[in-house]
Amino acid sequence: MDRSGERGPGSERVGTAGTPTEEFAEMAPSRNVPPMPYRDMPEPLSLGKMMGPSVILAGLGVGSGEYILWPFIASNVGLAFMWAAVVGVTLQYFLNMEIERYTLATGETAVVGFARFWKPWGILMCIGAVVPNMFPGWITSGVTIFGYLTGYGEGAVPYIAIIALIALGIALTTSPVVYNTMEKAEFFKVGLTFVFLVIAIFSAITAEAVAKLFQGFTNFGQVPIGVSEVVPISIFLSGLIFAGAGGANNLVQSNWIRDKGFGMGAYIPRIVSPITGEEVAAPATGSMIRQDETNISRFWRWWRLANIEQFTTFWFICVFSILTFSMVAYSTVYGKGIAEEADLTFIQAEGQQLANIVGGWFGALFWIFGTLSLVLVALGILDYVSRLVADVLKTLYLRENDRWSESRMYFIMVWSLVALGTIILLAGFQAPLILLVTSAVISGGVMAVYSVLLLILNRRALPEAIKLKGWRLPVLVIAAVFYIFFVGWFIVTQIQGLLGG
Repeated sequence: MDRSGERGPGSERVGTAGTPTEEFAEMAPSRNVPPMPYRDMPEPLSLGKMMGPSVILAGLGVGSGEYILWPFIASNVGLAFMWAAVVGVTLQYFLNMEIERYTLATGETAVVGFARFWKPWGILMCIGAVVPNMFPGWITSGVTIFGYLTGYGEGAVPYIAIIALIALGIALTTSPVVYNTMEKAEFFKVGLTFVFLVIAIFSAITAEAVAKLFQGFTNFGQVPIGVSEVVPISIFLSGLIFAGAGGANNLVQSNWIRDKGFGMGAYIPRIVSPITGEEVAAPATGSMIRQDETNISRFWRWWRLANIEQFTTFWFICVFSILTFSMVAYSTVYGKGIAEEADLTFIQAEGQQLANIVGGWFGALFWIFGTLSLVLVALGILDYVSRLVADVLKTLYLRENDRWSESRMYFIMVWSLVALGTIILLAGFQAPLILLVTSAVISGGVMAVYSVLLLILNRRALPEAIKLKGWRLPVLVIAAVFYIFFVGWFIVTQIQGLLGG
């Protein structure tokens, strides 16, 4: 099947090269998924043409964690804990690269890789994506913030949020190639983020805030005394999880890089609209990079460029956004006693303070940015959850079914999430920050699980020449221990609270 017409940048390299042989990769278990034939890895794209997947991931990160949760923490306890945000983003960078390692080498998603060892992992990861994201906290947060600008009351929030959800569903399911729509939306958002933050740096951040930030990093590893009495542990955990993307979101880096044509992902069909695009019913079963000097060399060139793409976009954008938004919050509302409740009152107060300090236009821009940012996060969540579920169902359960393409299942999943979010909003569950924290706590458990699974997958299912080893191995162990510890800490404190009550 020649899919050269379906690809974006770099389509000239996709064609009939790399015809499968009868030889299969023995290290990748095949009892649940068909065995992987060896194929030649395509030549790497240029770095410029590879830019995109990590921008999408960063764009989804610049929302709940960067704009709301870490600034909320800074509003209450100052900037002494910002080192933890940088640690959270850094660990996610290494997790993301291990997710990319498997997909670069095979074209398969990491979730399908997990299912090669135990088939139920596929469905469990789907549940881990759907459950925390069926609560429409991002869209309600965005609509609530827009209300600060327009003046409509809280009673209108659920109905406007439902309209917005429907609009997002239409945008995704009528896009000829869904990835292209996501990439354009998140590039726009990241550009707007930089414009806002640069203005904020020169006009709204105080010298004291900068000094406190640097002072906090000199106390690396220390948690401020009594901090849990001011900010609930659930919000700290949420900040650590959403420092970057968080939850099952990171796993879908597999789907985005193969839609962009990274590595062996060039052989996998892209998701298109069943309405406006040409569907491909083929399952996304992978093929292993051929183990010879030429192909291994190509893998390491892909790997080097993929690391640069991930670091310069995802890591840098997320760290820069968290620290700057938190300094803005510290400069405007810290110590004023208006950010103590677990709601978005401090966002309203920030906008008012920014209007007083810089000008009414900048306060309005702060709220407009927050609205657009969180709505685009909601767009990304609809996309990534639907991608993950569609990939698992097609590859693990409907491989031989020519009717149910991955694109068609994606379409159904998007509208199922829209319907579920609508029901939740109409039922009265609309407290934005509570919905975000609920999502984050569940997502933390998912990250604790797949951190361990990535260790197993990239040690046992990849050839010796390209598997996880060296200094990255202990880093991934640290990441797994990090998420297990903080999720366990949260569970213990909740149990203690129940027993104490």
